[in-house]
Formats: sequence, structure tokens, C-alpha cells
Amino acid sequence: MTDALYELVDDAPELGSPVLLYSLDGFIDAGRAGGGAIDHFAKSLESRELVRFDTDRLIDLRSRRPEMYFAEGAFKHYAAPELTIRVYQDDVGAPFLLLSGPEPDVMWEAFAGAVIELIERFGVRLTVGFHGIPTATPHTRPIGVSAHATRRGLVPEEQLLNMELRVPGSAGSLLQYRLGEAGLDAVGLVAQVPHYLSDSEYPQSSLSLVRALSTLTGLLLPVQELQTASEMAERAVQEEVNGNEQVAEVVEALETQYDAFAGGNSRGNLMAELKTMPTADEIGAEFEKFLSEADDPDDPAD
Repeated sequence: MTDALYELVDDAPELGSPVLLYSLDGFIDAGRAGGGAIDHFAKSLESRELVRFDTDRLIDLRSRRPEMYFAEGAFKHYAAPELTIRVYQDDVGAPFLLLSGPEPDVMWEAFAGAVIELIERFGVRLTVGFHGIPTATPHTRPIGVSAHATRRGLVPEEQLLNMELRVPGSAGSLLQYRLGEAGLDAVGLVAQVPHYLSDSEYPQSSLSLVRALSTLTGLLLPVQELQTASEMAERAVQEEVNGNEQVAEVVEALETQYDAFAGGNSRGNLMAELKTMPTADEIGAEFEKFLSEADDPDDPAD
């Protein structure tokens, strides 16, 4: 029974026809694009817990051992994993739901069924998942956000990922698939993060996702703190690039590729312009070397 997987904390909130946003830890999230957006909402907006999922059934605790605090000869605290749906309000008081926490390790079908049950219970009109993926783009250009959806018309055609792929599954992807089968509207937003920054906290990617979420849903979501964090991160990355000639050359090559594709509609075939680009492996190797040699920003010797 799907209702055994969750507990209703607030049984009858006044929500109207809200949207449900979700981003789950454990799957690909380059630059912590989705995770950073979740953290930003928690810091910037008031919320209350609506649903608590049974993580004892859904999470393999031995593979993700929760932290325990030990002091004075005894265990004092256990940081149990939390997978919840919370009710938030945007900057003008419109309610929306946010599902966040660790991706379930098991029972994906039952989890998807439980979420769909809750979507129908609370009259959710649109469900939107979001995260980041690494791409061969430069940090000096805007973070693109692509989309996939359960039906045409939910997002602009030019934003849809129009390709055939076989990719590893995730609980979030299965949820969208089952929502489509049930005839419910759902969208996935994917921030395109420079692959050489994908393992770092990259606020620009979260900022792009939050802006895309506002555009898609009509919610008025705050961005000021993310904007400030993005500007600081941009300066730090550029300083590192300016100090390494080889890396600067690679960034310039990525800029050439990005600008060529961006202007492709008016310039025709781009293959001649792109044939001198380094391969993805060469770019990745160069930046791995760069990042491994970069000084620790917290090093007092700097």
C-alpha cells in the first residue's frame, strides 16, 4: 500500500491548485544546481512540513550511513535522513510544494505511486523536477536550461531536448514517466553546467534553474542571494583561469564552439569552424589537471 510509505503531517492545507517542485539527492546534479536551489528556498522562504516519507523503508542506510554525534561518553544525536514534501510560499504568497531529500534506493515504483497519490490528493496542476548535468560549455556564457515534458506544449519547442538517448534511470525520471502514463502534466528542467565545474558548488547553475522555474510556473521566486553568490563565484573562477594560459586557451575554444552554435541559424554549417576544437577527453584532462593544481582557497598561505 502506497500510504504506508508516508505520513501526512498537515492534513488539510489550503493550497488551491499548486505546483510541485522536486529535486532528489543521489542522482546527477552537476554544480549542485538542484541542491543549491533547494538550499536557497530553505534559506529565503518560510515553509512547513506537509508529508514525511518513511526513509527506513526507502533508503539503504548502510550505503549512506547517517551522521551520529558522540560526546561525553554517549551518542547524543542521530541525523536521520529526511525525505519530505514541504509547503512554501513565493514572494507574493502563492503556495507551492517542494519534494526534496535523498533519492530512494529501493521501491521506486511504490514511491512514484505514493507521490502520484499525493499529487491527486492536493490538486497539483504541474510537477517539475530539476537538476544539473555537465556539458562542454564555458563559464563565460549563460547557463542554458533544457527541458523534457510529458506532453507537447508544456514548454517551448526550442527548449525541448530533441534527441534519442539511453541513460541510467533515477527515481525522479521514473516519477515523470509514470506521471505521463497517468495523463498528468510534468516537466524536467536540466541546467547545462560547464563540465570542469560540475563537481563544485556553482551558484550560477542554481540561479538559472530558479529563473526557469519562475518562468515555467508563474511563481515569483527570490533570486537576490543566488545572484550575489553567483557574482562572487564568477570572479573566483575567472581569477583561476586568468592565472593559467593553457586553461584560458581551452575556455576560449569552448567560447568559440558555444558562439558558433548560438549563431548557427544564420551562419549555416558549422563543421568547418569546429574542426580544430579539442576533444572532450582533452578538455576534461586539461581541466582535471588545472583543478588538481589549483591552490586551496582556504589555505592561509594564499
